[in-house]
Amino acid sequence: MPLHLTKIAFGAANFTDIESWYAGRRSPHVTTRYRPTKWEQCIGGSLFWIHQHNIVARSKILGFSQTDNGRWLIELEPELVRVMPRPKRAHQGWRYLKGEPPRDLAEGEEIGEILPGKLAGKLQRLGLI
Repeated sequence: MPLHLTKIAFGAANFTDIESWYAGRRSPHVTTRYRPTKWEQCIGGSLFWIHQHNIVARSKILGFSQTDNGRWLIELEPELVRVMPRPKRAHQGWRYLKGEPPRDLAEGEEIGEILPGKLAGKLQRLGLI
C-alpha cells in the first residue's frame, strides 16, 4: 500500500485558487527542501491538500526529482480530485498522512457547508461528529 503525503495549500484564498493552479500546468509539481525518507513508497500514493484546516483534495504522486539547486520536486498527476473533507492541523512542509485517506467525492456529489477545520477537530475529539 503506497504512502500518502499532506501539504498546506499556502496562499490559496479558496478552493478555486487550488484548481486554477492545476489548470495552468501540464505537469504540476511541488518544490520542497527535503525528499521524504520513504519516497519510493510514496510513488503511486497521493499528495493531499489542506485548506483552512481541512483536507480537501488530492493528486497522485508520479515521482521525485532533484533540481539544480538541490531542492526536490514532487511530481504530480495533473488531475485534482476532491475528497470528503477531513479536519487536519496546519504544518510546515509535507507530512505523511496517518490512517486511512479520505474517500474521493463522487461525480456531482455535494458536501454542503464545511465546518471550519479547528471547530470540526474539537467536535470530533468530543465525539460529537
